Amino acid sequence: MKINKHLLLCLALALPLFAGAPARADRLKDVASFQGVRDNPLIGYGLMVGLDGSGDQTTQTPFTTQSLNNMLTQLGITLPPDSKMQLKNVAAVMVTAVLPPFARPGQTIDITVSSMGNAKSLRGGTLLMTPLKGADGQVYALAQGNMVLGGVGASGGGSQVKINQVSSGRIPAGAIVERAVASAMGDDGSFALELNAGDFGTAQKAVDAINQNLGPNTARALDARVIQIRAPANPDDRVGFLARIQNLEITPSRVGAKVVINARTGSVVMNQSVRVNDCAVAHGSLSVVIKTEPVVSQPNPLAGGVTVVAPRSQIEVNQEGGALQIVQAGASLSDVVKGLNALGANPQDLVSILQAMKSVGALRAELEVI
Repeated sequence: MKINKHLLLCLALALPLFAGAPARADRLKDVASFQGVRDNPLIGYGLMVGLDGSGDQTTQTPFTTQSLNNMLTQLGITLPPDSKMQLKNVAAVMVTAVLPPFARPGQTIDITVSSMGNAKSLRGGTLLMTPLKGADGQVYALAQGNMVLGGVGASGGGSQVKINQVSSGRIPAGAIVERAVASAMGDDGSFALELNAGDFGTAQKAVDAINQNLGPNTARALDARVIQIRAPANPDDRVGFLARIQNLEITPSRVGAKVVINARTGSVVMNQSVRVNDCAVAHGSLSVVIKTEPVVSQPNPLAGGVTVVAPRSQIEVNQEGGALQIVQAGASLSDVVKGLNALGANPQDLVSILQAMKSVGALRAELEVI
């Protein structure tokens, strides 16, 4: 029997199409981090000079004048006690930064400068040397530099126009690290790997992957989030050891279905695991419109009365009827979105609909309101 080579080639190319799509694998680096490897926030108070007449009004922000007096005193300049400075080119600012892990003295980090007074704009200003402190009160970096804003503002005649933000901005590489944060990773003979989201299934998969690639009994799960890893005896081998762990690939357990609702903005976000069952929904919108107009009552010229202005209000209540709409069961996120969009509800109405669907058991997901 002759076998058609072209037929075999077509079958070989078609087989992967019928096979199920492989599960997505993630590196351990993307789903977990080592305990102790963390950022540290820094904060400082400073002065920004060189503003084009858009600085703080010193009559309303006395701390700006006090800070400038203290700085000039440290530079050897003494002002008369009764002197009143009228400053327009100086602004008091707060400087914030994040000290990354393993940062060493001499390295630079980005900083964010924000006005804390009533300065109109920080455009074109220069930040004077500002010490940045950590939560322990120690100075970890010194900030200084010129800031360029992407926003612009203009005012005149009582009118004001602003494009983007003009009272805060960033200075790339605006601070120099002066002190390093000590890290005690592996000093006790072990590392702790923390999952970004606690899950027993993902923790067990991570333990199996580490023990399979780096030897048995190398890792063990303490709970759904923390995995204890035995450190190499030679400290010189630890960097390569941790790099191998971070590059291991695992398939995280499926995230539970969840719908998050922002009660302040009406935003609704759902993940890919959300499913709905068949249900019928009727939702009507109610609107109340109140119009108030002043009515002037003018007395007779010969009478002794006075002119009175009284408000007159008109109230309108409109309610749109909502017919029953069937929401079909969805086996995927796209089906769920199509079914909810068929209701024609706005985001605020959708919040109420999702809560009601959860109450009757039609929404197969956890509902969280933030």
